[in-house]
Amino acid sequence: MHKPRWWAELSLVAVVYAAYSGGRLLVRGDETSAVAHGLAVLRFEEGLGIDAEHPLNRLFTDVPALGIPADFAYASLHYLVTPAVLVWLFRRRTAHYRAARTWLMLSTLLGLVGFTLLPTCPPRLLGAAHGFTDTMAHFSAYGWWGGEASAPRGLGGLTNQYAAMPSLHVGWALWCGVLLWRYGRTPLTKALGVAYPLVTALVVMGTANHYLLDAVAGAAVMGAGLLLAPYALRLADRIGGRAEASPVVSGGWETSAGERIPGQRSVPDTADDKQATPR
Repeated sequence: MHKPRWWAELSLVAVVYAAYSGGRLLVRGDETSAVAHGLAVLRFEEGLGIDAEHPLNRLFTDVPALGIPADFAYASLHYLVTPAVLVWLFRRRTAHYRAARTWLMLSTLLGLVGFTLLPTCPPRLLGAAHGFTDTMAHFSAYGWWGGEASAPRGLGGLTNQYAAMPSLHVGWALWCGVLLWRYGRTPLTKALGVAYPLVTALVVMGTANHYLLDAVAGAAVMGAGLLLAPYALRLADRIGGRAEASPVVSGGWETSAGERIPGQRSVPDTADDKQATPR
């Protein structure tokens, strides 16, 4: 197997991420259905007694020492840690890079399907009667973001605020955690592999950006991507093998014995041929 070329990989990742980001904006659902879906998720959790986002959000709001770092983590780590793990795999764990990259891309595209089919309002956008505080808006004076998700001030229109289900913050963090645990060689790396997805799950709920079930759905999407990745790799290998196969110039046709292509010179190969050659 050939080592992946960095420029080809960078182009592929950029194209897939651009398609994902563009698709995420195009599939924005209407506010009414998104709020209805968000309330349905919340009521389902409350019925089961698993609405962990409520106490976490109150804690992060009341304790700035937790809320402010959580806001920074939500606004940045998603876009920093995942590429860093990709680069680490490419440089240090090359044999595992292609499978990991395929897993991440498939899961991301599956997440886009979720945003399309189930636009969901995050807790922070529900009415005040539901008891949630948008910590990023509450502590916006400390960061570069405004009151519209984690986008920089003035760029809130470039994000889909109803893409809560599934949580790819949690999904991507889980991907990073599994790979750090699986291929890391030091106790610190493995500890980070465990801590990062767990902390991310707490952050997305404490900042009121996701429900607990969003986090569960993010993990489920990653599981589906992991199951589909081997099939995608085999298909890519099959297509790549066909593309690399040397073409048959004659198109599969062969000349019969003694038949020549027009203009072809005769080359005597046997003693009889040599005797038959005029002198």
